[in-house]
Amino acid sequence: MASPDDLTFQEFEEAADLLSADPGASTLSVSTSSGTTAGAQDIKVDLSEDEDNHQESSGLLGEEKQTSGFWTFEYYQSFFNIDTMQVVDRIRGSVMPLPGRNFIRHHIRNNPDLYGPFWICVTLVFSVAISGNLSTFLAQQGDQKYHYRPQFHRVTIAAVVVFLYAWLVPLGVWGFLTWRKGNERQTSGYSFLETVCVYGYSLFIFIPTSILWSIPFEWVQWTLILIAMVISGSVLVLTFWPVVRDDTKAAAFATVACIVVLHALLAIGCKLYFFETALEMKPIPTPGHAVTNTSKIN
Repeated sequence: MASPDDLTFQEFEEAADLLSADPGASTLSVSTSSGTTAGAQDIKVDLSEDEDNHQESSGLLGEEKQTSGFWTFEYYQSFFNIDTMQVVDRIRGSVMPLPGRNFIRHHIRNNPDLYGPFWICVTLVFSVAISGNLSTFLAQQGDQKYHYRPQFHRVTIAAVVVFLYAWLVPLGVWGFLTWRKGNERQTSGYSFLETVCVYGYSLFIFIPTSILWSIPFEWVQWTLILIAMVISGSVLVLTFWPVVRDDTKAAAFATVACIVVLHALLAIGCKLYFFETALEMKPIPTPGHAVTNTSKIN
């Protein structure tokens, strides 16, 4: 049976020879103090090589992340990293604004996307153009002289208006808020992608509204447009007011007023251009025709 002395650590001459041959090798030294309590040991481990390897690996990971430039597909893939449930939740939040609930903080949660805003804008373009043609047809279907001709140029006009609004207005708002923040103001703005995201989802309410605009009644159309402007405008106001309220009162109210006015101009402009009911132009008899008809009667 082994004695207690056989189970203790012993110094070997081979260790000294190995260290002299390879000075950079890792060493593990264990020393036992006789004055301590039973089994108390002081263990020293040299992990210098492991730390160097960890730093090298982290540096490689950082280089891999930095290699994705804006000209690569991976750079834009992150903007569409979203599932269906998240899109549905954000659409629900855009049509049911609640006081005290910021759309970006409660729905986007530092994960803005371009998938939802892109398809919302595309759907809105076709719904406005098709419903506008349908509204004109329903308004003129009783006129025998009216010949329906689909106006495909309305799709192009709707696409230009909607996409310019969905990109240029957020760019202006983001740039203004960034400028106010850089002008020694106590305002905390959102990123440009977050601003585009909230503007894109705020346009969803106009898709069902534009379909209902095909009803050829002016009072119905204006009632629907008022409801849509209140809902979508509330989303924008509740989102950007916490950002600008720390600024001066004049700048805060002016910024919110500009956001609401531009949003209202988009809705009213689409209504007046795409859903304007054509007036019946009755032919007015000229004096020459009146004389000719009189001579025939005589």
